[in-house]
Amino acid sequence: MPCIIFYKPYGILSQFTRAHGHKSLADYCFPKNVYPAGRLDADSEGLLLLTSDGSFQNFIAEPKHKTAKVYLAQVERIINAIALEKLRKGVVLNDGPALPCRVRVIEEPALPPRKPPIRFRKTVPVSWVEIELKEGRNRQVRRMLASVGFPVLRLVRQAIGPVTIQGLNPGQWRELSKTEIAALRSGK
Repeated sequence: MPCIIFYKPYGILSQFTRAHGHKSLADYCFPKNVYPAGRLDADSEGLLLLTSDGSFQNFIAEPKHKTAKVYLAQVERIINAIALEKLRKGVVLNDGPALPCRVRVIEEPALPPRKPPIRFRKTVPVSWVEIELKEGRNRQVRRMLASVGFPVLRLVRQAIGPVTIQGLNPGQWRELSKTEIAALRSGK
């Protein structure tokens, strides 16, 4: 049963068919019969897990299992303590309240450059936050940060449970070890 982590580049769909002018997972040489466990929208980058095990795919993707997912978000302007506290308590989105999350301001992370790069504006500063969710609704991190007044410029999923994209560059993938799969299943 292959279980793969993939550093999904910006602009790639989390599916095997191309659409709307975007490339897809079919443009990479994955083993046969693996499918994404969850999604990242085309505008987001980072860790995507693919597996041929349907129950494991469900375990990772279903919010009821509360698998932690960690994102790094570059936002417009310098995020403030009021916005961070609202996120920690849980904000209300158009599809209902979001669960409280763990969020903190971080220094600019050492990430590979995005292609195409983020548009730079001299008059608008940026800041970075690390946010951990245990649910995963459509474009949730983007919507949560926008709801507190800080639109996302770049979004990178750094980790799912204990598994991170460390050591991978955009477009690279590797198979998980049995130990890593066991850690994901246990949530540790």
